[in-house]
Amino acid sequence: MRIKRGETILGDSLNDNTYIKDDYRFHDVFHMAYMSVLGWSPVMRALLRCKRKSDSNIDENEDGARAAIIEEAVSVIIFNRFKKSRNLNSRSKLELDYSQYKYICIMCADLEVNGSPYRQWKDAVSQGYEIFRQLKRYRKGYVFLNLDDRTITFSRVIQVG
Repeated sequence: MRIKRGETILGDSLNDNTYIKDDYRFHDVFHMAYMSVLGWSPVMRALLRCKRKSDSNIDENEDGARAAIIEEAVSVIIFNRFKKSRNLNSRSKLELDYSQYKYICIMCADLEVNGSPYRQWKDAVSQGYEIFRQLKRYRKGYVFLNLDDRTITFSRVIQVG
């Protein structure tokens, strides 16, 4: 996924990294949804080169490798749940059950996102899933994050004006 920050292009072209094409290449929208809805994404901080280096404890413990690996694991769990439920092509919303969200919260217990309410996780997953479906359908597009409104949206074209 290519990300533009100012005039700088960040990120790399992606593929599915598997023998069976399943559009995992678009999974970064889940990280974007976590960033936008939960205010948390060590993966996106690294991609956007905005890790909090001024505080070595935050840099190591909240923006470091462990936090990023856990975030990637959460994304894989969610992606595989979607894939298993065959909702990747469905127009219906994917619903994880409460126990799945509880497991995600257990995984994130030692991270800054600890204590984020179930409803907020549900919103992040739902919004990320909706954008993922649109990217899968149209094969390209633009993703916009509104950190104030805690939303993520998709457009097939850049809206000027």
